[in-house]
Amino acid sequence: MTQYDVIIIGTGAGGGTLAYHLAPSGKRILLLERGDYVRREKDNWSSRAVNVEAKYHTKDVWHDKDGKPLHPHTNYYVGGNTKFYGAALFRLRKEDFGEIRHHGGVSPAWPISYDELEPYYTKAEYLYQVHGERGVDPTDPWASAPYRFPAVQHEPRIQQLHDGLSANGLRPFHVPLGIMLDESDPQKSRCIRCETCDGFPCLIHAKSDAQVICVDPALAHPNVTLVTNARVTRLLTSPSGGEITGVAVQRNGAEEIFSSDIVVSSCGAINSAALLLRSANDRHPQGLANRSGVVGRHYMGHVNSVLLAISKSLNATVFQKTLGVNDFYFGDEEFKYPMGHISFVGKLDAVALSAGAPAIVPGMTLDIMAKHSLDFWLTSEDLPDPDNRVTLDRDGTIVLAYKPNNDEGHKRLIAKLEHLLQHLDMRPHLIPRNLFVGNRIPLAGVAHQNGTVRFGRDPNTSALDANCRAHDVENLYVVDGSFFPSSGAVNPALTIMANAIRVGDHILERLGASARVAEGAAV
Repeated sequence: MTQYDVIIIGTGAGGGTLAYHLAPSGKRILLLERGDYVRREKDNWSSRAVNVEAKYHTKDVWHDKDGKPLHPHTNYYVGGNTKFYGAALFRLRKEDFGEIRHHGGVSPAWPISYDELEPYYTKAEYLYQVHGERGVDPTDPWASAPYRFPAVQHEPRIQQLHDGLSANGLRPFHVPLGIMLDESDPQKSRCIRCETCDGFPCLIHAKSDAQVICVDPALAHPNVTLVTNARVTRLLTSPSGGEITGVAVQRNGAEEIFSSDIVVSSCGAINSAALLLRSANDRHPQGLANRSGVVGRHYMGHVNSVLLAISKSLNATVFQKTLGVNDFYFGDEEFKYPMGHISFVGKLDAVALSAGAPAIVPGMTLDIMAKHSLDFWLTSEDLPDPDNRVTLDRDGTIVLAYKPNNDEGHKRLIAKLEHLLQHLDMRPHLIPRNLFVGNRIPLAGVAHQNGTVRFGRDPNTSALDANCRAHDVENLYVVDGSFFPSSGAVNPALTIMANAIRVGDHILERLGASARVAEGAAV
């Protein structure tokens, strides 16, 4: 049996990025992926297959706190959920790393500062080919370097909205996007700026996902191995419980055990917590690395809404996700508490709308609605409640319990958007796209999952130390969104990527490999 230096469980934003950063060191690295590669096929770009049939979602069934079936909107593939993300790659705001008082409570401080993570944000932006513009977003934190690529330009209808918002005193900006687009030379551009980006796997590999950017290049190194269709069931420890001695995997109907000096979990915040809970033993009766009792607790996924604004004007935009508004991120004169972030989802068509069955404006078909709609994505911060948590039932099935909180700021954000649009050729109301239950992205929408294996300085209140190593297990790290102590109100992907590079430097130092060896890979 091969003894590896590092085993990484999961190949998404955290695990894939970490593998890429470690690969040039020559250390023996094993990537374990529960799924396989996304099959390249016409359905990659089919709105019906993706939005209505949910072809690429896991068929796993979890339960909610009442025992009702929960069909999670998550994906098990090489590259993880980045294969399907919208590639909006934001830094958390500098203030998000400190304690912030919200209308609904307090968002806690992180054990590291923005300044400590900033160099890694820059490396992650460079690696994932982020297109953007510094200094336009009014909440943008300081940065040590400009974006590597220019901002993705607005199409005419979005530019019109940008100009209208600016005329009303707001400061809209270009969303930072990880796509391989060259607008100066469209014929040679890898990205063709199509309508099947946000929520779709990219058929031409022009989206900056973890498979394309990190995993495949890492596998070019002979010291890196990928095993697919390998579901990790539990982690085995030494008799003392102080270190991981084996990783148990179900593959091809049989169990295999892999071992390494360091084990890194990057299964996503829900599955990483479930894995640690499933790995309970005599030394760790509450679950691995859970002496503090926080593993699985403090689940956050943001307060998210998709809202349609029906314009009198035709919206012929193809690639819509280019504009953002953060003027209300930390509140305003009328409401002194944070509200959140406004941007767009990918342009919705009639097929996608049929999946959500929104309320129809009288006299409008879904097709007409789609052609006249502006499709907004609103995000507000939810707060880390210990009772919002991941547990396992008696059969080992994931149970996700969540009660929404910090709701007032999100309501205010919707009202702000509605007020603005009344002055911009819009009908005087927003239409919720009822994707699931109610007007918000519900429990099953776990794209922004984080917080379940939080890091911190105090082992009595956190599971991981500041380097994302388990306080109680000497060779166990977690680098997905689990480590977040708070969620902020922007997409978590870039922070997960940046932190994976930061933790990668720590692991290289621990293994006696110079971080400089790998620096060229991520700078």
